[in-house]
Amino acid sequence: MLPIRDDNPTLRTPVATYALIALNVAAWLLVQGMGSEPQLSGSICSLGLIPGEFLGRVGAEVVPVGPQVCTLHPGGHLLAPLTSMFLHGGWLHLLGNMWFLHIFGNNVEDVMGRGRFVLFYLLSGLAAAGAQVAAQPGSTIPMVGASGAIGGVMGAYVLLYPRAGITTFVFLGIFARMMVIPATVMLGYWFLLQLLSGTLSGGEGGGVAFWAHVGGFVGGLVLAPLFRNRDLREAHRRLAAGR
Repeated sequence: MLPIRDDNPTLRTPVATYALIALNVAAWLLVQGMGSEPQLSGSICSLGLIPGEFLGRVGAEVVPVGPQVCTLHPGGHLLAPLTSMFLHGGWLHLLGNMWFLHIFGNNVEDVMGRGRFVLFYLLSGLAAAGAQVAAQPGSTIPMVGASGAIGGVMGAYVLLYPRAGITTFVFLGIFARMMVIPATVMLGYWFLLQLLSGTLSGGEGGGVAFWAHVGGFVGGLVLAPLFRNRDLREAHRRLAAGR
């Protein structure tokens, strides 16, 4: 299922959401060389989160990262959980993540306020990183991507707007059609898919950090009630009711 848009108005321009998208795009352009080598592999090696390295469970060894090699250093660098969430492995990885952030971020920002939303986003990303590290503490595979933090945004969205309609492109074998699906169903399906995939694959299959997605989503569910602003939430309800 691919979400196209949501049937959910916003109170004001989602400046924080746009700023986070801009930061991810800037990192892709300026730090990762738009996917060109050696910038891409170098950025993943130096700024990505490698669980075994971060926890000091591996020695000073060399592991392949794309066409390059990465020398691991026990303990890594302390900011890896933060820097990793602004890096991506390819154009489709970046565009897919930014599309989901664009669709779901604005309404979550709407009821948190800009500053709270940015903090919530970062904490969700850290929760995602923590879940992946806990699931694979000895892994030497670098973890990059905003999907864990965006999973937190999606968790908050389903808690705040469970009945919001999501216009979704649904693939049914050789058939495909557009359907309006409640947020609870669409995002619940996404979460269960990540949980099942993580369980069956051991956490990382085909380069996808499934437990990071799960951890981010659960983190968003837990953090959303602490970060929402009641006045903004009530204003959003009045806006939606008065359309």
